[in-house]
Amino acid sequence: MEMLLAFGTLGLLFASSALADDVLVLTQQNFDKEVGHDRGALVEFYAPWCGHCKKLAPEFEKLGANFKRAKSVLIGKVDCDEHKSVCTKYDVQGYPTIQWFPKGSLEPKKYVGPRTAESLAEFVNSEGGTNVKIANLPSSVVVLNDDNFNEIVLDETKDVLVEFYAPWCGHCKSLTPIYEKLATAFKLEEDVVIANLDVDKYTDVAENYGVSGYPTLQFFPKGNKAGEDYHGERELDDFVSFINEKCGTSRDTKGQLTSKAGILPSLDTLVKEFVSASNDDKKTVLSKLE
Repeated sequence: MEMLLAFGTLGLLFASSALADDVLVLTQQNFDKEVGHDRGALVEFYAPWCGHCKKLAPEFEKLGANFKRAKSVLIGKVDCDEHKSVCTKYDVQGYPTIQWFPKGSLEPKKYVGPRTAESLAEFVNSEGGTNVKIANLPSSVVVLNDDNFNEIVLDETKDVLVEFYAPWCGHCKSLTPIYEKLATAFKLEEDVVIANLDVDKYTDVAENYGVSGYPTLQFFPKGNKAGEDYHGERELDDFVSFINEKCGTSRDTKGQLTSKAGILPSLDTLVKEFVSASNDDKKTVLSKLE
């Protein structure tokens, strides 16, 4: 019984550390608790469908990542589709709107500068009295090229998701922060590779795989390297579900193991059978382990 329960609950015994969100999600419920108190706050008011917001997303994520250790500053964002009352309260009339809330104040100052992480950091440093410089953070996405494509993608021991992208493509830029989070979520899975290829630099490779639009996502499973197009939604939850289903993994969007991790269906069935069996029949159930 102890062996069965150990296998049946294995997913609960293993856990990886959660990946903290670097940009705090602000809502109607927590806005007044987080903003206007003992630290300044730079807040992006955005709409999920807004193209300019999608373009800003990777820059704002980079800003949040670099300021996450600055205790005197908060980098946050509000989804105005979900929390209209907050956006109305602060006179948001277009997306994205970026506002600075000084320490101890709910009277914001609108940011009107360039929408790059570097320019935003300069503004926050000036307003918040910090001295944070934007650093290029290490990426968990494997960068493919002419030399390593076959070695990585066609490796029979790996499941590989490849994004074929163009640097100038707006949809590709919007996907960047989501794809990076996906790669980070699965970075502890040795048999799973999240990779990308710049089609402007490696046109021949992209043409070999029939890439005609950007981004194109193709999945190359273990033992079958023909590749299959990914046609699902391009949200983090959808990507994570796809990888878990195709690769037999059990990660959530933060990279943590879910409660299903390590559970073998056959053993889990035996656990249920053992629990429901009478005392006389328990030995029969246990004998199935032999």
